[in-house]
Amino acid sequence: MKHLTLGPRARNAIRFVARFVNPLTLLVAGQSWMRIVGVIRHRGRRTGRVYATPLGMRRIGDSFVMPLTFGDSAAWYRNVVASGSCEVTYMGRNYSLTDPEVIDYEAAAPAFPRYELLQFRFVGIAQYLRMRILQENKAMTRSRNLTLALIVIAFAQLMVVLDTTIVNVALPSVQRALHFSATDLEWVVNGYALAFGGLLLLGGRAGDLYGRRRMFITGVLLFAAGSFAGGLATTSTWLIAARVIQGAGGAIVAPTALSLIADTFQEGPARNRALGMYAGAAGSGGAIGLILGGIIVNYLSWRWVLFVNVPIALALAVVAPRVLPAAEARSGRLDLPGAISVTGAMTLLVYGLSRAATHSWTDNLTIATLGLGGALLVLFLLIESRTRQPLMPLSIFANRNRSGAFALRMVAGSTTLAVLFFLSQIVQNVLGYSPLQAGFAFLPLGVGVVITAQGTSRLVGRIGPRLPIAVGALVVAGGLFWLSRIGDQVSYVPDILGPLAVLSVGLGLIFFPTTVVAISGAARHESGLASAVLNVSQQLGGSIGLAVLGTVAANVTSDHLAGARPTHALVNSALTAGFTTAFELGVPIALAGFLLALLVIRVRSATPATAAALPEAA
Repeated sequence: MKHLTLGPRARNAIRFVARFVNPLTLLVAGQSWMRIVGVIRHRGRRTGRVYATPLGMRRIGDSFVMPLTFGDSAAWYRNVVASGSCEVTYMGRNYSLTDPEVIDYEAAAPAFPRYELLQFRFVGIAQYLRMRILQENKAMTRSRNLTLALIVIAFAQLMVVLDTTIVNVALPSVQRALHFSATDLEWVVNGYALAFGGLLLLGGRAGDLYGRRRMFITGVLLFAAGSFAGGLATTSTWLIAARVIQGAGGAIVAPTALSLIADTFQEGPARNRALGMYAGAAGSGGAIGLILGGIIVNYLSWRWVLFVNVPIALALAVVAPRVLPAAEARSGRLDLPGAISVTGAMTLLVYGLSRAATHSWTDNLTIATLGLGGALLVLFLLIESRTRQPLMPLSIFANRNRSGAFALRMVAGSTTLAVLFFLSQIVQNVLGYSPLQAGFAFLPLGVGVVITAQGTSRLVGRIGPRLPIAVGALVVAGGLFWLSRIGDQVSYVPDILGPLAVLSVGLGLIFFPTTVVAISGAARHESGLASAVLNVSQQLGGSIGLAVLGTVAANVTSDHLAGARPTHALVNSALTAGFTTAFELGVPIALAGFLLALLVIRVRSATPATAAALPEAA
C-alpha cells in the first residue's frame, strides 16, 4: 500500500487552510471527552519555538500511535524526529513522549477501532508514528484545566455584562416588529436591569450556601432559557418576561463566576491573571455589546441578539462541570425576610433611578419608588443586624479596604454607563453613524480595558492596588474632561477616539485592583457575597450616574431649545451642550474616586498575596 503523497502546491494549500482550521480544532482536541483527536506540542527544528498541532492519535499500552497522513513530509513529524521527543495532550491528560518510530499498517492496527482503520485504508495512509510514554505531566494537566476554567468564567461574565447594552442597538427593530409603544420599549432594557440588580445579593449568597459550581450552571441555563424565549417572542409582554428571566440568570452567574476564581486559582500571580481577565470582561462588556449588537442587527435580525447567547450558554454549562471545582454546599438556611426585602429594595431603587433619567426627579412615580426602595433597604439592614444567619453579614463592610473597593467600583460604574449612553447618542444622532458604525466606534474602549486590566494584573503583584486605582481615577477624570471639550463641530478621531482610549486605560487600572481588594481576604464561605456586593456597587453606580448626569444633560438641552425654533442643527447643538455639561460633572466624580483611593485603600504593596494585608471577614 502506497502512502499519500502531495506536491508542493498541495502542501502549501493545506498549510493555508490549516491556519484557519487548526485554531478551531484546538478548542476540542485533547479534551477529556475527545478520544479521536489530541494535541501534539513539538519544537521547531529551525526556529526553536513550540508549536501545537491537533492530530488524530490513539493510546495503546505505554505508547501512542499517530497516522502519518502526509508521510514524512509533515512539519510536525520532522520536528519530532529531530528532537526525539514531544508533549501530547490526550483526553484531558498530558504526556511526555520519546523514541519516535515509524511502523506499518499491520503494527498500528491494534491501536485503532475498525472504522478509523477503514478511513486510513481509503485515503491510502500506510505509515504511522509510534512513541513511548516517558511520563505523565500532572502539573501540566492541571494548568490546562485552569486555562479552560478561566475561559469558562470570563466568557460567562462577558455574556452577562454585554447583554446590558447589546439589546440597545436592536430597540428600533424590536419596536417595529412587536409594536411596542414608546413608553413600554424601555422595559426591554429595564426588565433585565431590574432582575439583575434586584437578585444579585440573593444569587451570590445562594452560591455560598448551595455550591457555586451548581448555582453557576443553574444561572447559565436560566440565562439560556431567557435568551431562547426572548428570541421567539411574538408579543411585547413575552419579550419583557424573557428579559426578566435573563436578568435573573445573570444575577446568579455574575457573583458565582467571580467567587469561582477564588475557589479555582491559588492566591498570587495565577489568581491575579485570572482576575485581570475577569475585570477586562466586566469593564469591556458594555462596549463589546454595542459592537456585537450593531453587527447582528445589520446582518441578521434583532432576534439573533438574543439567540446568540443560547449556544454559548449551553457550551458553558457542558464544559463547566469538567473544569470548575465542585465546592461543597454549606449547612444553613437562606434568610428569606432579608432576601425579600433587599430584592424589593434593589429593584425599586434601580427602577426609580432609571425612571429619573428618562422622566423627572419630581415625577410622582419616581419619588414613590425611590422612597419605598430606601425604606425597604433600611428594613433589610435592620433584619441583617438581628438575624442569626443573615443574607449579608454587615461584618463584610468592617474591612476598610473592601468597603473602599465597593465605593470605587460604584464611582467607576457611574461614569462608564453614562459615557456609553451619551456617546452612543452623539455618534448616531450628531455624527449620523449607523448602528454598525456606532458599535465599532466603541471598539477602542473595549480593547483598551482588556489590555490595561491584563497589564495591571502584573503590576499589582509588585506595587499593590492603591497606586493603580488612584492613577486610574485621575486618568478617567482626564478622559471626561477631554470629552467635555467637544464643540458643535464634532469629529470622531480628535473628539471621541482620543478620550475613549484615555478612558479605557483609566477604567482598566480601576477594575482589576478593586476586584482583587474586594474578594481578597474574604472567608471562603463569603466570597460569593463579596462578589455580589461588588456587582451591586457597579450596578447601582451605573444607575445613579446615568440618572444624575442624564438629568443634568436633559436640563441643559431644554434650556438651549427654550424659545427657539428647533432646527436639526440647533437640536444637535443642544444635545451636544447637554452631554458635555454632563461630562464636566463627571470630572469631580472621578476625582472623588482618586481621593477615596488615597484616603481609604491601605494595601500598598503585594507581599506574598494581597490577602496578607486584608484580614479575613468574620
